[in-house]
Amino acid sequence: MATPLSISGALTKRDARRLTNAIRGSTIGPTTLYYAGVTAPIIGAGMALLSQAALDDLPLSSYWVVMLSSIAAALAGIVWYLIFMRWAYRHQHGRAAELNVTTQIALDGECLIVRRNLVETRIDWDAIDEIKSTRSYTLISFEGAEPLMIPHDWFGEKTACEIFMRRLGQGMKGHEPQT
Repeated sequence: MATPLSISGALTKRDARRLTNAIRGSTIGPTTLYYAGVTAPIIGAGMALLSQAALDDLPLSSYWVVMLSSIAAALAGIVWYLIFMRWAYRHQHGRAAELNVTTQIALDGECLIVRRNLVETRIDWDAIDEIKSTRSYTLISFEGAEPLMIPHDWFGEKTACEIFMRRLGQGMKGHEPQT
């Protein structure tokens, strides 16, 4: 790899959504699942106690007091879970300034260089775990770093994209990109 190849561009909202969908397993995070799963039963138990105290003053048998307070508790737990999950749904795509800053990617003989504004990251070829190409983008996974997406629109023409991807594949432990 004698002469370095480089490409630059900015991710669009559509590109950021593609990146998000490619690297995330779901639309909600593990913290959301944990807190929704922990707080919903607590809210349900609290609602059961409140409704039982309110229904004890009515002329109902103990069977109906327990039954109605259980139904109210179940509904409160389910409603809270659904509300919490909706609040926690991930709406934003993209990290930090990915949508506002031009990303420059260069293939050097020694490493892959990614630059955004004043931040330059050098990634050794051996750190590249996987290169996945689709029709519209290439996703590069690294060991110890977040994945990098290169939209094929940045190249302008198909041959430039093919040359860049071939060089990228040669640098990565001697493997070709997966399509």
